[in-house]
Amino acid sequence: MEYLIVGLLILIIILVTISIFKNINEANITERLGRFETNITKEVSNFKGELNKELTNDFNHLNEKLDYRLNLISDKVNERLNENFAQTNKTFISVLERLSKIDEAQKKIDSLSSDIVSLQDILTDKKSRGIFGEVNLKHILVSIFGDKNDKIYQMQYQFKNGVIADAVLFAPPPLNTVAIDSKFPLENYQLMVDKNKTKIEREKATKLFKSDIKKHIDDIASKYIIAGETSDQAIMFLPAEAIFAEINAYHHDLVEYAYKKRVWITAPTTLISTLTVIQMIIKNLERDKYAGIIHRELKRLGIEFNRYRDRWNKLARSIQTVNKDVEIFHITTEKIAKKFEHISQVDMEILDNIVDSESK
Repeated sequence: MEYLIVGLLILIIILVTISIFKNINEANITERLGRFETNITKEVSNFKGELNKELTNDFNHLNEKLDYRLNLISDKVNERLNENFAQTNKTFISVLERLSKIDEAQKKIDSLSSDIVSLQDILTDKKSRGIFGEVNLKHILVSIFGDKNDKIYQMQYQFKNGVIADAVLFAPPPLNTVAIDSKFPLENYQLMVDKNKTKIEREKATKLFKSDIKKHIDDIASKYIIAGETSDQAIMFLPAEAIFAEINAYHHDLVEYAYKKRVWITAPTTLISTLTVIQMIIKNLERDKYAGIIHRELKRLGIEFNRYRDRWNKLARSIQTVNKDVEIFHITTEKIAKKFEHISQVDMEILDNIVDSESK
């Protein structure tokens, strides 16, 4: 920029010089050129000083703006860095929490895996499966009717013929006493639904599974339906919902067979529903029984009230009679009182005169 200005000044100087040379005499050229040079030098010096001053001011102003912008940018960068650091820290903490939860879940999965293995070990034994079914059955009865409610149900109940049922429900008439027996046919069911087995093996397992169910139905019908002691029907409890669903979805012949034998096949959900309905019936019967007692007592109270009313009417009539007698006595008393009053008002001298005159 300085070179451009100097060039312009030189050009101006040249043009001025040419003009001066045209207008002045040759005698004054040297003097005027000296003066002009001096003036030009001063002007150039002044111009350079002002230019340097303005450039310095502009540079300082620009430097201040740059510092201000840099400070703003630095503040923004620091703010963003702080925000990002806080977000990163929060994310890191969240990741640590998730990792700890995953670790806990992994521990629970490991524990659950061991529990499942132990449960499978339990279910492989028939006796253990029987105990598992009885415990499940008791849990359902306790959850609906409460613990140790012997008036409604009993576990391991023995009938008069010595047969022991897993549970007995003392339902209201006409249902009466109903035996509940737990069954858990598992081996052939697992073979029947195992996709890795051949078709022939699965068909064989299906036949054995149906045979197991029918045998359980026959045992329950023969042992737990006792004339004169129990209801004409009994309940077979399957602790596994999958087996119950398999029977109802694909083996309707077993359902019909159980219906003919008066044995109702249930799973945990259906047994809960059935027992809940029976519980409502029992509560309604209790309510009706107390309502009958209240009605009977109200009738007795009505009879006593009628007696009370008759006696009160008699007493009221007696009171009325006494009132009349009291009124009569009151009238007579008033008459006697008036006579006494008249007698007390008689003058004794007049009375003496009357007596003397009568004696003469």
